[in-house]
Parts: sequence; structure tokens; C-alpha cells
Amino acid sequence: MQLIWLRNDLRVHDNTALAAACSRGPTLAVWLVSPGQWLAHDDAPCKVDFWLRNLHSLRQSLDALNIPLLIVHADQWADAPRVLLALCRQHAVSAVHLNEEYGVHEQRRDQAVQQALRQADIQVHSYLDQLLFKPGSILTRSGGYFQVFSQFRKVCYERLHLGLPSRVAAPAAQARLAIASDTVPTQVAGFETPPDALRTLWPAGEDEAARRLARFVDEAIEDYPVQRDLPAVPGTSQLSAYLAAGVISPRQCLHAALACNFGEFDSGNAGAITWINELLWREFYKHILVGYPQVSRHRAFKSHTEALPWRNAPQDLLAWQQGRTGIPIVDAAMRQLLATGWMHNRLRMVTAMFLTKNLLIDWREGERFFMRHLIDGDLAANNGGWQWSASTGTDAVPYFRIFNPVSQSQRFDPAGRFLKHWLPERGNLDHKAVHLPNVQNDLFAIDVYPHAIVDLSSSRQRALDAFKHLPKRND
Repeated sequence: MQLIWLRNDLRVHDNTALAAACSRGPTLAVWLVSPGQWLAHDDAPCKVDFWLRNLHSLRQSLDALNIPLLIVHADQWADAPRVLLALCRQHAVSAVHLNEEYGVHEQRRDQAVQQALRQADIQVHSYLDQLLFKPGSILTRSGGYFQVFSQFRKVCYERLHLGLPSRVAAPAAQARLAIASDTVPTQVAGFETPPDALRTLWPAGEDEAARRLARFVDEAIEDYPVQRDLPAVPGTSQLSAYLAAGVISPRQCLHAALACNFGEFDSGNAGAITWINELLWREFYKHILVGYPQVSRHRAFKSHTEALPWRNAPQDLLAWQQGRTGIPIVDAAMRQLLATGWMHNRLRMVTAMFLTKNLLIDWREGERFFMRHLIDGDLAANNGGWQWSASTGTDAVPYFRIFNPVSQSQRFDPAGRFLKHWLPERGNLDHKAVHLPNVQNDLFAIDVYPHAIVDLSSSRQRALDAFKHLPKRND
């Protein structure tokens, strides 16, 4: 008997480990419920709910292939070796198949499972699946991991010219086994079920992911270079949650983009090229997790920036979290996150830079808050984005380049459509005034929009001074 251990790969199509397991004989599938570990990793309730909903859809697909899906409780990943060993012995499993995951805790978990199973003469096979290139295969001439995306991308292009990663066919139905699938839970203790309004925005299943990919390629990819920066326009693929949960693979995305661009990835359709670059950014940050494991432990990539004099400002942090800083674009973006479990990528940079530069609050506070609310929360992408914005990370924006949130708002939401949607209390303002922080106080107004909690100019200078006085880099 073969066992496929499902993690962030909740699909039957283009699933490397699943296809490999099924090619070797009768196959079972297992998924571990690990609420203690999820809480420790700040996984959002909406993300856990999204996993469960996709798992329910996946069970139907597996049932059609006669592959039983077993749901097993392992509160912490430290419990995984014991739990999986017992399951293997119960069902006479001779080999376990899994798709590689990255990050210090994930790799330690998998190494412990591998050691326990191999001591019991149970084989463990791992596969490259959630990336196009295996970490350690895209290196500098000196043999190190790239720290700058443009250089990393260049080598990726060279590899893609030599050959594209192939998609894996879905397995055929196997003979029915005398093992029943378990019921997929609808909720896990410690994680509230999100509102229906949020869940409706993110339907589960491979069919939905494929529909979104097809719509994006057919209708939006050509205008992607411009519209991806406009938060009031549906100009992005809206696939990040499906990629994070493995409901769709990066190979499927790459091949779809290439199909609309005559097979080219560095010339031709500018939209396809830009979107493929975004897939490679995702790749880049995963490689960073492996090459520089300190970022998995929430340490700054640039170690000298650990000396930054971050402010302990709980009231400012709370105002940022609740979307009441008095800076319209920041507040609108934070309200979008709280209501939908997602934030437009341009606004992730704006809100992150506002927290770390204008408020001079530790980027780890923002990283943690995002993970606790994002349906597409991913350690590598979230950490990479936060450290980029805070100028503490790899390929970081120079510390002196600080986004002005008002200018960003005026540039990318000129008519104020996004602002007025999420800040209805400002709906009566014209397209110029709606972008401006509230610096007047009307004591008789009802539900008045809050004062700006910080002056953008002086706070910018404070951040510049903090960075200027850092000790020289030692990394």
C-alpha cells in the first residue's frame, strides 16, 4: 500500500507525489489536523477554513479515483512521526509519498518523519512540486543563494530556455479499497468560521482555481502591467490563496501564461512576462527560506538592522490594525484585509512601509498580523514582502525610498473609488480631498473619520535618521 501525505497540495491534477504514489500501487491519502501548530504559526482562521473547504472538494475528487482520504489529528508537528507510523502499520503501508515544503519547521518535521518511518522499513519519497526549480539549483557563480531578484530571475530564464517544467497527469481511478474515507471537519477548535461574505469571495476547489486562471489569461493578462497596481480594478489573477493551499500549481500557471504568449516568457506579451515574473518572485522567496533559514525564525535578513530603534507604540499599532490611522489609503487597505482575508499587493507595500517607516514599528508586528488574517498567508512571501518594505531584507528597497501613502493613493486610485468603497464616511468628498489625511477636528460630527496619528513628513525624517545611525553592515 502507498500513502500520499497531503499538505499544501490540495489537488489531483499536476500533483507530483499523488501521481507517483498511484503509479506504484494501491494508494491511500492522509491529511493531518494540527491546530496547535497552526496557532503557533499564526495561521488565519479564514485560511484554515479555506483548507477545510478545499479538502472537502478534494475528497470528492479522490473518491472518484477510489482513493480513500483519512483525516488524522496531530496537534503539533512533533506528533507527526508517531501518528504517521501508526497509520502506516495499521494499513500495511510500504511507502509514503510527499511533496517538499520549505521553512525550518517544515523541514525538521519531514526529516523526523522520514527517520521514524525508515527505521520501520517504510520508504519515504519526496518530490519537487510547489516550485519550478529545486532550492539549491539556482545559485550564484560562487555557489551561494541569490540575494537580488533580478539576478535570480536571469538564471531562471536560462533554465527555462533549456526546458520547461512538465505538468503531471492526474492518476487514473484505481480498484476500490475496503477502506472508507473520513469525514472532513467543517471547523477546527481554536479557529472561528469566517463570515459567509468572506467565504463567498473564495470558493473552494480545483475547478474554481482553473476558472480563475482561464479568466485571467483570457481577459486580464494583457493589461496586467498597468491594472495590477490599481486597487479599484480587478486586474490581478486572484489566485494567491489557491497557490498557497496548492489547489493549483505554479506549473499550471506558467504553462497557461506561455500558451497565451506563443511560448515566450521574456518577450512578447508584456502582461504575460510581468505575471511570470510574479511567479518567479514567489519562487525567489521560497529559495530564500532554504538558503537563509534565519528568516524562518523571524530574524532580519540584514542582521545589522536588528539594531533599529523600533518604537513600542501599542496604540499606534492598534490604530493601524483596525484601519483608523487617519491616512485614507492605509485605512482602506486594512479594512479590506479584515473584511476579505486579502489585500491588494500594491497596498501590502504601502501599509507595510507606513507601519515600519512612518510609525517606526517593528516589521514583525505587521508580519504576524498579516499572517493572522490573510487567506493566502505564506511564510516566504509574507516575510519577504515585509522585509522588503522595512528595508531589512533581501533585495530590499533602499531605506531612503519611503512611499508617501497620499501620493500612492492619488496615483493608483485617482478617482478615489477604492477609498470610498472601504471608507464610506468619506463618500461625500471630491476626488482630491478624499485622499488627504484628516487634520481638522469637527467636535459635532458623527462617526467622523479619525485624525492622522502621525505627520507624514516628520515621521519620514525620523525613519531616515534611525537608519542613518545604524552600525555598518556585517553581513
